[in-house]
Amino acid sequence: MPYEHRFPDDSRTTRSHAGESIEVARNWPGIILTAIGIVLVALTLTAAGYGFEGWAVIAGICGGVCLVAGIAMVIAEHRRVKSGEGASLREQRGH
Repeated sequence: MPYEHRFPDDSRTTRSHAGESIEVARNWPGIILTAIGIVLVALTLTAAGYGFEGWAVIAGICGGVCLVAGIAMVIAEHRRVKSGEGASLREQRGH
């Protein structure tokens, strides 16, 4: 019998959403934006440490925007998945 992909993978886990953030491709832009935001915050601290105030401000603003947008996208996707099951975002079923 050929392998048929199903989400969630009930045959290998007891949790309903194990690996959901990586498995669902709609989470990737939010995860990537959050990672870029973390890198930009590190660049902000580096630029501020070396005395480049202009670059520190630019990187800080861009880092903050990327972090907020990335986290908002991930939360929105989790909310979409949970609402499809008839559950609220804070409901702890399976997590």
